[in-house]
Amino acid sequence: MPSISTEDNYLTVLNLFTTDTPENQDQLLTEMQKIVDAAAYEGWISSTVHAGQDSPGTANLIQWRSGEDLQKRYSGEEFKHRTLPVFREITTAIRLLQNEIVFSQSRPGLDGVKVSPQRDDYTAIEVYQVADADQAELLTLLGQGQDWLVNVPGYRSHSVFRGLRAMFVEGAFAVVYSQWDSKESYDAFRALPHEDKPKPRRVNDERIDALKTASDSNTYRVVHTRAAGE
Repeated sequence: MPSISTEDNYLTVLNLFTTDTPENQDQLLTEMQKIVDAAAYEGWISSTVHAGQDSPGTANLIQWRSGEDLQKRYSGEEFKHRTLPVFREITTAIRLLQNEIVFSQSRPGLDGVKVSPQRDDYTAIEVYQVADADQAELLTLLGQGQDWLVNVPGYRSHSVFRGLRAMFVEGAFAVVYSQWDSKESYDAFRALPHEDKPKPRRVNDERIDALKTASDSNTYRVVHTRAAGE
């Protein structure tokens, strides 16, 4: 079962695909699972496929030993001439985000951050674009600045990634990967009116809004995973 931890030195790649229909999402999931089940790339650690919930799309959280190993995959003929063309046919947007983890927190009593279809996590992935000069502050606000989350009903964990480089995304970015007990608990957290938020959250949210240049999110369920050697 893959885990997310600041103690790992993996390169974490989040491949985010959006599409326009549930049928295309199903096709995306089928294609992604084929790739994961056949993976035998040098330096590949694990891949975990997520199915979009709030809107059609998929996410693949992939752990690599290094950026050099990933680049070999990207420069290969299979990736350039089969994988990308297939995904371009059935998606409305593609983002291939390379990241390093900078923060991870879980609710007391949980054994770190695990990612598996054997769990029932309701997962949210948020992408924030930011000016280069503001990336470090934004990462702090998204991570240590939200230590109060452990007291929010339904919260399980959140992990913050510093964007290193990307395909199909310009400029600096950060990613938050969070896990919740249910859709209801996540929606209640997101829907709380700003004036009703506790002061630490209000202050934090206001500063995040001032720093980010754009943001978007989707929610997911993990549907498939495989690690090297399995």
